[in-house]
Amino acid sequence: MLANWLIMRSLCSLLSYMLFFIVLSSCQEKQQKEVTPWGTEIGGDSVSSNEVYDLSDIVNNGEIITLTLSGPETYYDYRGRGMGLQYLLCEKFAQSLGVSLRVEVCKDTAEMVSRLKKGDADIIAFQLPTSTKGVAFAGVNDKSKKTSWAVQQKNSELAEALNKWFKPTIIAEVRELEDFYLSTRSIKRHVYSPMLNRSGGVISRYDKYFQQYAPLARWDWRLMAAQCYQESTFDPQARSWVGASGLMQIMPSTAQHLGLPQSQIFDPENNIAAAAKYIKELDGHFRDIPASERVYFVLASYNGGHFHVRDAMALAKKHGRNANRWSEVQEFVLKLSNPAYYNDPVVRYGYMRGNETVDYVSRINARWGQYCGVARGGFIGSPVGPERSRRGNRWQI
Repeated sequence: MLANWLIMRSLCSLLSYMLFFIVLSSCQEKQQKEVTPWGTEIGGDSVSSNEVYDLSDIVNNGEIITLTLSGPETYYDYRGRGMGLQYLLCEKFAQSLGVSLRVEVCKDTAEMVSRLKKGDADIIAFQLPTSTKGVAFAGVNDKSKKTSWAVQQKNSELAEALNKWFKPTIIAEVRELEDFYLSTRSIKRHVYSPMLNRSGGVISRYDKYFQQYAPLARWDWRLMAAQCYQESTFDPQARSWVGASGLMQIMPSTAQHLGLPQSQIFDPENNIAAAAKYIKELDGHFRDIPASERVYFVLASYNGGHFHVRDAMALAKKHGRNANRWSEVQEFVLKLSNPAYYNDPVVRYGYMRGNETVDYVSRINARWGQYCGVARGGFIGSPVGPERSRRGNRWQI
């Protein structure tokens, strides 16, 4: 009886395994045969890597993808907004098609050409030598230098659209627009006095908010006031062309990240509170920096982006400098506008307008000194930790 039972148990197990494999192979076979009504396998790519993605495909998809290099004439991030002549020109072309623009930054021209040929993008928005093989030249060009944008060789429809759109005069128009964007004229604001009542020690109408929220960032409230004046000259309705808004010039994407509704972005208290929260977040990116130096790195990040500041730190370390000291790192922030440095392998985020960031930090530090009632120059105080204010209900640095 026991032997019969063991035999039956073995047979049942065998049958179970056989049934499992039959069902599995049936599912796999069925999965392989599932296709869309237009014949594309479900889960597959509707456009093969080397297939031409023509103009009608781009318009239907609502996006055009461009390849370029990092640089002042090509593409760079400026306060959360793409800049650079080639980028702005490509943006105008995208707008003429009614589609969005996506930028992929490559390390060199060989990578751009290779990716274009594979179908990873639609346009190379860079002045390639017209002697380059394997691509078709169209759109923005410089005949005197024999350079031009490029598309895939078989993409005649896109090439034709680019050639119809491009007129040499558009370059001057875009340069003028870029100059405007980079000037203070692009910021709509009233300029108020940097000190409301010097004899009374009143900096602005918003001192109570600086005093209330600066401790969240472990900052002296006068430092936050100095930063605010640099950002908006104490105008709560200030707005830049990129959308930075309010006293502390909060970007829309940053406001969303911080949970600040757009309907409240011009409210002085909410704007200052959000900025304090953001400063605290930036401070967290530099916990490896001594507290006495960290304020500089945070200010630089608020203006130019913490990823660019990290790039400058990497360069400083590579060149044998102290990457934890702002006076040495700022040199490399400035050098990030030089191709020999922003193309360095240790740099991950490319070109930046470092002179603006260094000037930003310097001006705020000097004004902080004025607000603290001491002479210009040098670092006033250090954000090592809080100490009780005389009134006992506030924390000051």
